[in-house]
Amino acid sequence: MIRLKRLTLSRGVKRLLDEADASIAPGERIALVGPNGSGKSSLLSAIVGDVVPDGGEIDLPTMRIVLLEQRVPASGVAAWEFVEAADHALRDARHAESRAQSCGDGMAIAASHDLLEAAGAASSRARVKELLAGLGFSEPMTEQPVEALSGGWRMRLNLARALFVPSDLLLLDEPTNHLDLDAIVWFERWLTRYPGTVIAVSHDRDFLDRIAQATLSIEAGKLVRYAGGYSAYEARRAERQAQAVRAQAAQRARIDHLTAFIDRFRAKATKARQVQSRIKALERLAAVATVRAERGIDFELPEAGDSPDPLIVAEGLVAGYGGQPVLADVELTLSRDARIGVLGRNGAGKSTLIRTLVGDLEPIAGECRRSRSLRVGYFAQHGIDALRPDDSPLSHFQRLAPQAKESALRDELGRFGFSGEDALRPIGPMSGGEKARLVLASIVRTRPHLLVLDEPTNHLDAATRDALTEALADFDGALLLVSHDRYLLRATVDRFVLVHDGKADPFDGDLDDYLAWLQRAAPPGGGTQASRTDGAAGRGDRREERRAAAQRRQQLGELLKPIDARLKAIDANLAKGAKRLRAIESELADPLVYRDGQRAVELSRERAALSRSHDELETQWLELGEQREAIEREFSAQDTAQT
Repeated sequence: MIRLKRLTLSRGVKRLLDEADASIAPGERIALVGPNGSGKSSLLSAIVGDVVPDGGEIDLPTMRIVLLEQRVPASGVAAWEFVEAADHALRDARHAESRAQSCGDGMAIAASHDLLEAAGAASSRARVKELLAGLGFSEPMTEQPVEALSGGWRMRLNLARALFVPSDLLLLDEPTNHLDLDAIVWFERWLTRYPGTVIAVSHDRDFLDRIAQATLSIEAGKLVRYAGGYSAYEARRAERQAQAVRAQAAQRARIDHLTAFIDRFRAKATKARQVQSRIKALERLAAVATVRAERGIDFELPEAGDSPDPLIVAEGLVAGYGGQPVLADVELTLSRDARIGVLGRNGAGKSTLIRTLVGDLEPIAGECRRSRSLRVGYFAQHGIDALRPDDSPLSHFQRLAPQAKESALRDELGRFGFSGEDALRPIGPMSGGEKARLVLASIVRTRPHLLVLDEPTNHLDAATRDALTEALADFDGALLLVSHDRYLLRATVDRFVLVHDGKADPFDGDLDDYLAWLQRAAPPGGGTQASRTDGAAGRGDRREERRAAAQRRQQLGELLKPIDARLKAIDANLAKGAKRLRAIESELADPLVYRDGQRAVELSRERAALSRSHDELETQWLELGEQREAIEREFSAQDTAQT
């Protein structure tokens, strides 16, 4: 059990945590949430020992702790070797073997071989390559030197190192920022199978909903625990806030009543005793903690106004770099009411497509016609790097619009959270989220007909992501969006384009269909059963065909029968486990259970075990479902080939 007891943390003169308490059971996966600057990263650093608390204590059992590094590495070694080097036990075992071999000491050599076996040396390279493949690395990329990779890919290497090292406690600070959607899905599945404890800081609500069993929220310097992931936390916190508002209103009325009595009768000797009694009551009355509304930002996107139609037409478009095609034969029309999400694995060509559509890249071949009167607001992933560090938001806007009045520019900046003195702060020291907001403010001030956004939420906190989502949902212009934020995609687009295998084609389905496609997508070049049996149709008379069809149905039923039985058993176990989990959650929600520390620990351990079992059963259910679909597809292909 990890226990935080009266923990106090500060950054400079700012108090982050003030005598905060929390407990985390072994094997729990915890979401750590709170506004930017509330102390989430500082708390992780304190747990790992990099920050010394100002007060209280962190009670940790003996455990292997791994913290996701935030520094971008630079190294000349191959990517896979850089990941493998994170395991100090493995590295020390290899050094021990090298020393023993150089000395010719047989006993030392045997001992080093034991160390190598314990560290899993024989399978280490394969395990590293498996991790890197899950995170989106191609085989050639794993052999590239680290220094040859971009910053985003190097951050993925940091994540791979954290996952590769044996650990009991995994501390993850914004682990999904540089992942695309398929890597996030793989990472979620990896975490649900991880047997240790996880504390994750993330602004990706879907990610937290899928991996977190409980949420710790930093509120007014305290740690408040909620059951479930981010969505459950939001709902329960809203209930708490509503209750606090009602309690505060009732107490305010009580204070006003006491104050009015004191003011009215203070001068009357006959009421002296009653007045003194009420003064003491007023002094004793504990103030209900003020409900502090988080500083929210309400983006206001201007109306697009009258716009041409269509906005952009691509015909036979070939897009790429330096004459080397990345995408070919692209046929795409963006109408004035288009709301399109661009899907595809990292490196498939999503950014190449949108850069060509907006004119940032010239087509290699084909046509890309843009309306002459079209106004495009383009948010690129590297957009914040183009900001001048010594500028302020106001001077940045004044350079963009030298004829505009300062008051008008300040109004525009205020709508994106840069009010008053914030509009005069230098851009250089600003956070990535603040810079991203400034870039967004810059592109929407032109009243674009079409917003083209390439990963706009990477640096934004949860509240700002929500504000942007609401603004984009209300935007009356066209939208072309690349994002790994599933909540943003679901709320703002109504159709998708899939970039895959050098093509950009309409995707017939929703985001859940795409996630399913990611899991079952076959490798390029794989043949189908239909192609192998092509030409078998037409032989035999219709009676023979009906007899053969009946036999195939019987064969299919026999093949599916054991799978269906296992699926039914898993469904029963899932229902049984879910029922027990609900009972445990209900018991743990009762503050009285924590008076018996051992009972709380036992319940938490049982919940963690049940959650892991639930995840394993779900994985089995999905795998069996895929087997069932594969068998049905094979029989269907045979039927198609024979008709």
